[in-house]
Amino acid sequence: MVTQDMHFDAATILPSSAAVRLAEVMHGLSSPVRLRILTALRQSSLTVTQLCEAVGAGQTAVSNHLRLMRELGLVSGNRDGRNVRYDLYDDHVMALLDGVLGHVAYLPTGVETSPQDK
Repeated sequence: MVTQDMHFDAATILPSSAAVRLAEVMHGLSSPVRLRILTALRQSSLTVTQLCEAVGAGQTAVSNHLRLMRELGLVSGNRDGRNVRYDLYDDHVMALLDGVLGHVAYLPTGVETSPQDK
């Protein structure tokens, strides 16, 4: 919350185009199935079949989630014979997951206010 006595530098606010891109990438983390896929890929490269087994979802759903996450730069796929093996795109994705997991672990259950509101 910004009060009248607080000052901020407009130059430090995220530009609109960057905010849109960030929102798109964060949307990639907004599905429990996608989060489970990403955490499974933290452990090793996996095929669609292996991911289906790991997260308990059907092939069509997992493939659709992977397509979206590839478009967002969260995962990459490399052909391995007849299969495609998926990995996290890079270490930034792992750091992003770690940051979100750490934040959620910090929050008390049923949080309705931010630390600044206390």
